[in-house]
Amino acid sequence: MTAMSIPPLAIPDHRTMLAAMRLASRAPSVHNTQPWRWVFDGTKLHLHADTDRLLTAADPQGRQLIISCGAMLHHVRTAFGARGWHTDTLREPDPLNPGHLAEISFRPWPTPPAGLVARAGVIDLRRTDRLPFEAPRDWNALLPRLRMLVSPHYLDLVTLDEKIRPRLTAASEQATALRRHDMMYQAEIGWWAGHSGDSEGVPREALISDSESARVGVGRTFPSAPHSARRTGLEDHASLVVLSSEGDSVTEWLRTGEALSAVLLECTVAGLATCPLTHITELPTGRNLLTGLVADRGKPQLMIRIGVAPDSGDTAPTPRRPLTDILTLIRE
Repeated sequence: MTAMSIPPLAIPDHRTMLAAMRLASRAPSVHNTQPWRWVFDGTKLHLHADTDRLLTAADPQGRQLIISCGAMLHHVRTAFGARGWHTDTLREPDPLNPGHLAEISFRPWPTPPAGLVARAGVIDLRRTDRLPFEAPRDWNALLPRLRMLVSPHYLDLVTLDEKIRPRLTAASEQATALRRHDMMYQAEIGWWAGHSGDSEGVPREALISDSESARVGVGRTFPSAPHSARRTGLEDHASLVVLSSEGDSVTEWLRTGEALSAVLLECTVAGLATCPLTHITELPTGRNLLTGLVADRGKPQLMIRIGVAPDSGDTAPTPRRPLTDILTLIRE
C-alpha cells in the first residue's frame, strides 16, 4: 500500500447485511410492535425509533419502545458478530435528533467468542412463553453468566426471593385491575394482540387461556385464547429476576433492552424458557413496589420469568415485518 492509497472500507457485503438483519429482526418487543427503523448509509448502520408504533396509553414516555429498540440493537450486534463482524456502537449519536438511537460501524472479527456464536445460533429458537414453567435447571451455575452479560450494559440483574412471590402476584393483579377500565389501554391491547395472519402484534396462538393464566400468577393479562389444558396441573415455578438501571435516561432504557436480549438468548442456549414482563413497571405503584424488593439497587425496568417449559413446542413463533419495512439501504 502506497502512502497515498486508501484502504477499503470494512463493511459487510450485501448478502451478509440482509442475512444478519433478517435474523436480528426476531428480537422481542413490547406487544411485538417492532418499533425500529434501520438505515445503512453505505458505511454505518443507524438505528431509529419508529414512534408511529408508540403505545400511547401503556407507554406514553416511550420507555418500553426504547427498551424494545435496545433488544433489537443487541440482536443486530450478535447476528453480525457471529458472521465475523465486530460492531462499534455509539448510542444517541445526535443530540438534536432524539429518535436516532445508535450508529454502528464495522470491523472484521475473524474469531468471535464461542458464547456469542451460540447466542446467535438460538435467535430463531427463542420464544416468549406465557405458560407456567418448572423451576430452572442449574440455576446457581447460570446466574453468574447472566450477571456477567448484563454488567457491560451498566445494569443490575436482581433475583427475587421465592418468599415474595405472593406480593408479586398481588402487584401483577393490581396492575391489571388499575387498567381494567382504561378504555384506551384496553383498546390498545386489543389492537396489538389476538389477531393472526398479520406481520406484527401478538397472534392468537401465542396467547394463553384464562385457566392457564391463573396458574402463572405473575403475568400480563392479554385477550384470552380459547380454553385449553396445556401443561395440566403445572403451577408456575419460574425464577423471577429484575433488570434495574441507575437512572431513567434514554440511554439506560436502550441498555436495558440490550441486557434483556443477552439474558433471553443465554437462557435459550441453556435450554430454558423465558417471558419478559413489563406491565408491573408501567405504573409508578408497581415500580415503587419493585424498588423496595430489589433493595434499592437502581430503578426497576422490567421483570423476566425464567424456567423449564416441558413442552416448548406448544409456543408458536410470533410474526415479523418484512425486512423492506424496517431496513433502508441508501447506498450499497
